[in-house]
Amino acid sequence: MQILILKKALDQALYVKLMVKKVNKFERSKAKLKNLSFAHLLPNMATVIALCIGLSSIRFALLERYDYAVIAIIIAAFFDAMDGRLARLLGAASDFGAELDSLSDFISFGVAPAVVLYILSMHVWAGLGWTIILFFVVCCGLRLARFNTNLRSSTSQEAPVWSKKFFIGVPAPAGAMTALLPLILYQATEYEFFLTPFIMMCFLVSAGVLFISRLPTYSFKTYQIPPKCVPLMLVFVGLLVASLVSAPWPTFSCLIVAYLISLIFSYRNYQDLLGETPSKIKSKNTPSSENE
Repeated sequence: MQILILKKALDQALYVKLMVKKVNKFERSKAKLKNLSFAHLLPNMATVIALCIGLSSIRFALLERYDYAVIAIIIAAFFDAMDGRLARLLGAASDFGAELDSLSDFISFGVAPAVVLYILSMHVWAGLGWTIILFFVVCCGLRLARFNTNLRSSTSQEAPVWSKKFFIGVPAPAGAMTALLPLILYQATEYEFFLTPFIMMCFLVSAGVLFISRLPTYSFKTYQIPPKCVPLMLVFVGLLVASLVSAPWPTFSCLIVAYLISLIFSYRNYQDLLGETPSKIKSKNTPSSENE
């Protein structure tokens, strides 16, 4: 009897201790929220906007407006590129923002493109088509899980400076655009050949493999433009905007193809730089992961 009473008292003490910890954690979180300004919320707001717009592409696909579906994912990629930069600019980077960004990337660039392509064409292959869709989505999830793991166990202090110019594998937005390339080519040419399930399968599988690969890809956000090249860059941006306005689908197609070709050069550049790295650093060196 005494043992039961003692056990009951011990359970009550543990319960009280647990509740005290929860209350203290809640108070700390509440105190942090009080100190947040509107500017600190902007990066997370951009991430939520990217999530909503990317997910809306599925609704456009259900309405058979596949052009709007692609545009929604492209806009989501734009906001995804902005949230990380806003966080660093405003000093608002946080673990919560990183996790929210990964969730947004998984839905906007993993789930949404896959469902759009399934509604468009892959449903013709029934179970096989759905299996290919699942392969793409799982590869995207693994890509983001690897990013989160590398973020927590970063070895950037041991890696050479040039390794920050590369990503591990293809980023989520680029993988989504690769999978959507047949649909974009169809919008540009109106050739129904690009909408066949076989072509869709080839690009979905290729994008999934690029997701989980160890292929070093360029991180263009780390490159600096020499002052003498600034006028040429401004002219290029002007021509690019004009092309997007006058012929958006051919321009998007050319940009995606150009990015895929750049993977060859990024791999060769990485191997050349790795060959010049001392062996002690080389054994520990890996390309950096991106805040997608």
